[in-house]
Amino acid sequence: MIKLFKVKEKQREVGENVSGMVGMKQTAGELRLNKGFLILDDIPGFLYCKSNNLSDSENRNPALTYLISSFKSDVISDISHCADITELNLPKSCTITFPNGNDDLMNFEITIQPDEGYYMGGKFLFSFEVSPIYPHEAPKVKCNTLVELILFLLVYHPNIDLEGNVCLNILREDWKPVLNINTIVYGLYHLFTAPNPEDPLNHDAAEMLRDNPTKFESNVRHAMSGGYVGNTYFTKCV
Repeated sequence: MIKLFKVKEKQREVGENVSGMVGMKQTAGELRLNKGFLILDDIPGFLYCKSNNLSDSENRNPALTYLISSFKSDVISDISHCADITELNLPKSCTITFPNGNDDLMNFEITIQPDEGYYMGGKFLFSFEVSPIYPHEAPKVKCNTLVELILFLLVYHPNIDLEGNVCLNILREDWKPVLNINTIVYGLYHLFTAPNPEDPLNHDAAEMLRDNPTKFESNVRHAMSGGYVGNTYFTKCV
């Protein structure tokens, strides 16, 4: 069972605002996710503008309707994201962690350890920051190599720059609300098994991959083992 957020605090806040307008006080409720199904207990009027627990006059109150609508948007966004998290079907070489604890599911980390391709044997950490309007906006994703609990922002990759920014089309113009976290993780994994020199952030790495794949592979192994590629030092991540 995963606690999505502190609904009681949100209810208290909304209830206090509503009580001043319609002379009512919301009862306490709890929102939880159990075995992939959303269970709502005693949350009157929060997910529906029409609630059996409210009188007709209260249901017609425009201020109350506005508060309900606003809260509903936040809840639906959280529900959508948390459903994605519980339904993740990650590749065997990928793992997920929550650095802020299970109460904060909007910020998490995915570790990818490619088992094939140029980057086989490496360990790459991606931080995810999920927008409050997800899935209508893609999560923010950055790549950080993880070495002895210290983060370094240097990865030798044509589609990842030296600040950890990631060039993946579904994180930008090709994002659609029907996509999800699972789609992004598989896209990131694919970047390591089939890097794309035609859509680069690191132009030097892209040019090397395109013009001299053998030298590119040598540079990748050298960078992952800890060493310089050109004037840039890369920390060991294997």
